[in-house]
Amino acid sequence: MDKVVKSDAEWQAQLDALEFKVLRKHGTERAFTHDNFPKDGGVFACKGCGMPLFHQADKFDSGTGWPSFTRPIDGTDSQSVGEREDRGFFMRRTEVHCNRCDGHLGHVFPDGPEPTGLRYCINGVALTFEPDADG
Repeated sequence: MDKVVKSDAEWQAQLDALEFKVLRKHGTERAFTHDNFPKDGGVFACKGCGMPLFHQADKFDSGTGWPSFTRPIDGTDSQSVGEREDRGFFMRRTEVHCNRCDGHLGHVFPDGPEPTGLRYCINGVALTFEPDADG
């Protein structure tokens, strides 16, 4: 996989202010502000670089106000979604990011439904939606 590396100025030219804050500065959008994606089949990709990240089939309503998924597009041993420890805000969490451009996506928690028991809690502004070719 080719890494996408850009300066802050290049990212700011590509992303709007909230997208830049979330993807490049590890911000978080307010809950219940950006989960208006279609419910049809498709793939959620990184807003920064277009890397496919999550399948619509793995999306669920967690009630948290952010799009939530049970696993990345390529499973729990993902090549597309990376993880690292986040000790910000006096908490210990697992941050998830796009492995192609290192864009911050959100966090993963061990309180999701089967089959994985995981909840990938993702900022909607960090994603784009690509519908399946057959509609």
